[in-house]
Amino acid sequence: MPSQVGDQRAAETNEAVSRRMTPSSAGRGARAASRRLPDLAATEALAAAIARRARPGDAILLEGPLGAGKTAFARAFLRAATGDPGLEVPSPSFTLVQTYATGLGPVHHFDLWRLDGPAALPELGWEDARGDIVLVEWPDRLGPLGPEDALVVRLAPAGEDAREATLSGWPDRIGGLP
Repeated sequence: MPSQVGDQRAAETNEAVSRRMTPSSAGRGARAASRRLPDLAATEALAAAIARRARPGDAILLEGPLGAGKTAFARAFLRAATGDPGLEVPSPSFTLVQTYATGLGPVHHFDLWRLDGPAALPELGWEDARGDIVLVEWPDRLGPLGPEDALVVRLAPAGEDAREATLSGWPDRIGGLP
């Protein structure tokens, strides 16, 4: 059973993320495009399409409150990048980072929920990982280390299974996404 302290922290974090991660702040000032994702299959299709456009050195920052679908998006991205629809992709909430060998090169999936800020990133291999593809949940914890040229995917619940996805960044690559 979750503790009241944990519930309080989650509520405060969701509120803070909602304030900070508005479409106007996402993508470091880049124009944002929004789309409704009616179900998990639509979220997975979007993640797979982004995986096909990703290349070494890219950062994909996954924003949104708890339960918005960040891990589901990352899982679908990694399954598409590896070509393995059955790939087991656990949430790296406790390990903080998981690395996957893909046809695109290494992809590092960071979940920074438990970090208070960027001080621990060197221990996690952040600088080395930046030469590869990084998927980052809770990117607000990156602080000043947040990549300026990242694709920001902001997910927000929009009904029982639906999500609203707002994308900013990669202006030359996000056209034609589902």
